Amino acid sequence: MRLAYLGPAGSFSEEAALAQAARDGAELVPFSSIPALVSAVETGLAERAILPIENSIEGTVSATVDLLIHETRLQICAELILPVRHFLVARPGTSLQQVRAVMSHPQALGQCRRFLERCLPGVEQIAALSTSAAVAEVMHGEDASRAAIGTLRAAKLYGAEVLAWDIQDQRTNVTRFIVLAERDAEPTGQDRTSLCFTVKRNVPGALVEVLSELAVAQIQMTKVESRPMKSALGDYYFLVDIEGHRCDPHIAAALERMAERAAEIKIFGSYPRHEIALEGARIPRR
Repeated sequence: MRLAYLGPAGSFSEEAALAQAARDGAELVPFSSIPALVSAVETGLAERAILPIENSIEGTVSATVDLLIHETRLQICAELILPVRHFLVARPGTSLQQVRAVMSHPQALGQCRRFLERCLPGVEQIAALSTSAAVAEVMHGEDASRAAIGTLRAAKLYGAEVLAWDIQDQRTNVTRFIVLAERDAEPTGQDRTSLCFTVKRNVPGALVEVLSELAVAQIQMTKVESRPMKSALGDYYFLVDIEGHRCDPHIAAALERMAERAAEIKIFGSYPRHEIALEGARIPRR
C-alpha cells in the first residue's frame, strides 16, 4: 500500500506518515501540497493520504477542511495525534547572537511566538512552505545569519546544529492528522465520526435545532466549528466531530434526524479514535 504525505523529508507530516506506515506497512510517497495528496488517492497514485487537520494551538488547517467540504468524496479512515516539538536550528558554529532572521512554516512561527518574542525580539520572521524546507534553505543558502524552526529529524538530515530545544509555546502542543481513503473504517467500539452540515435558514435557533438531535441521543460531541460557505457573507458550514461510528444504530438514527433538520449534511467518515495523554508529561530533550 502507498501512503501519500506532504513532503519534503524532515517535516512533521513525514513524522506522522512514518508513524502511520509503521502501523500499516505502507510505502511513503511524498507530494508538494495538500491538494495534491487528495488527487494522488483519487487518481490511483496512492491508496491513502495523510493530512494535517488541526493543531492544539493554531487550530484548524483550513486547506484540509476546505478540501473535505468542497472538493473530495474521499473518507477519513484513521487519525493520528502527533506531539509537536520545535527546534531552533542553524549552521554549525552559529550563535544565538548572530541570528537576524528565522524561517519556518507560518504555523510553526505562530506556535513559537513566545520564544521568539522573548529570546529573539525584533528578529525578522520569514515564511517557508514547510519546516523542513526552511531548514534546507538555511543550510544551503548563503546568509549565515538565518536560523530555522524545524524538527530534530530535519536537523539531522541536513546537518544543522540545534541552538534551542522545545521552543513551542505549549509543551502539550499536538497536531492531529487524518488518513483519507476510498472508504472509511469498520466499527471498533472506540470510534469518531466527522461531518459537516448547513442550516435551512439563518434564523435564531437554527443551529441548535440540528445539534439538539445529538443531545437527545446522548451522543458526545467532541468538536464544533464554523467555516464560511464562500457563497455569501454570513453563510457557514458547521463542522462536527462526535464519538461513535456512523453505523452504530443510535448514531445512524441521530444522523438521519439531523439530515431532516439540516439543509445539507456530508459525512466525512468514521474511524478509530487515537488518544494521547500529554497532561503533566515531561518531554525529554534527547
